[in-house]
Amino acid sequence: MAAPLAIRAAAWHLPERRVETADLPERATLSHQERETYDALGIERLRLDDELSAHDLALRATREVMARAGLGPADVDALIVVEPRAPEELVTSEATRLQEALGVSGALAFSVGGLGCATLTPALLAARGLLAADEELTHLLVAHGSKPATPGRYRHPVTLNGDGGQALVLGRTGPVRVLDVVQETNGAYWDLFRVAYRDRPAGDWREECRDLTAYSFRLAVESRNRLRDLLRRLLDRNGMRPRDVRGYIGQNLSAGGHAFMADVLGAELIPACHENLRNYGHLGPGDVLLNLYSGLESKELAEGERAVLINMSPVAAWSLLLVEIGDDGDRVHYL
Repeated sequence: MAAPLAIRAAAWHLPERRVETADLPERATLSHQERETYDALGIERLRLDDELSAHDLALRATREVMARAGLGPADVDALIVVEPRAPEELVTSEATRLQEALGVSGALAFSVGGLGCATLTPALLAARGLLAADEELTHLLVAHGSKPATPGRYRHPVTLNGDGGQALVLGRTGPVRVLDVVQETNGAYWDLFRVAYRDRPAGDWREECRDLTAYSFRLAVESRNRLRDLLRRLLDRNGMRPRDVRGYIGQNLSAGGHAFMADVLGAELIPACHENLRNYGHLGPGDVLLNLYSGLESKELAEGERAVLINMSPVAAWSLLLVEIGDDGDRVHYL
């Protein structure tokens, strides 16, 4: 049996400023074909704050979740930071920077990354490993600040990026139990999306897709097959059937992405996914848990029910989390 892991509390920092995607200046710079794809994403507005860095967003979310969970700096045993897509400085440590800002000097701090918006999964796996390896550990933090890697927010043909910070308090028990995790990667797509930066100022950075056909067709076919196989394996090894899953939760990439997931799963994503897609756009590794907790707040999921959270990234990586709502202890949900 897998080592126990639960989300005891979760919080987000979403900037107050709302911008309609139709009004973003970069839309006018797109080609006709790019603009058609942009307008079909199903993202109506973004939350953004150009004054806040990824570090700032993560810091605000983490302070909030610590306050809600009643944790002081001395209570935090470990801090795992999901790396931003573009660090503010090279060589420095984003993980220990956040550790210093939070004052959690006694915590073990490190970062995980490399899988884009699917990097939430290795962060949870690392947390579960720490809890299994050291029985003295009690409270672990996972934090991330999501900002686009370039000045532009549109990633053709994938999504529009908003700003957001996410923070979790993890332990062995809690109101959202992570029952199982499956993940696979394929290095053939390691540079499918890239930003050349060494020979140009940051204002000129642009994210480019090396091969649109590979993304739109080959990777799509592989993703369909991988996700179906992963779901079958996840359910089989937990003695479950598809009807035992109360809700499926995906990312905030696009309306087309939601339709793709419904086809793969043979079931619709919960309504909170569609609502958050419209209002926030893509928040990187923050999408699926934001959608889960939104579903809890709107009663789309209830005590004792199970959900499957789906993450995928064009690097390429695919992961599924099986979670169960409720345990015998803390039953408080935070949003």
